[in-house]
Amino acid sequence: MSRVEPEDFRRLNVLKHYRLIRKWAARNNNLQEADLELLIYLDCLGHFSKKDYQDGTLAYSWDKRRWDRLLKEKWIYVWRERNRTTRMYNAYKVSIKGKHLISKIYRIMLGQDEIPKTKRSNKIMRGETYTDKGLRTAIKRMD
Repeated sequence: MSRVEPEDFRRLNVLKHYRLIRKWAARNNNLQEADLELLIYLDCLGHFSKKDYQDGTLAYSWDKRRWDRLLKEKWIYVWRERNRTTRMYNAYKVSIKGKHLISKIYRIMLGQDEIPKTKRSNKIMRGETYTDKGLRTAIKRMD
């Protein structure tokens, strides 16, 4: 496997619009930005335990309800139930819904897709708040 240099990523401009993409994804999926970043982290783990989740949340602001919200809204699911005799805990995975969102984010970052620019498919384009108006202008100017 060859070594990937930072210059390779700079030429791709992968992180150029990361903040804007993150805000779009969170706003249009009723997620907090920390939830979204945590989903990306958990997706990289594959199968994870609640302990892995707790370790992942150390870098984010404390949200007591985050775990329950992600489960309830089906961003994560129980992949394997706890078995009292052989397994001490449940195993979880990011759901198909979460994987689709993460894949869409990656495609936008790589320039393969664009952030939707219609009011119907992108809440930001409605310009309901001052922040949305600024983000809307930034989305229109993305190259």
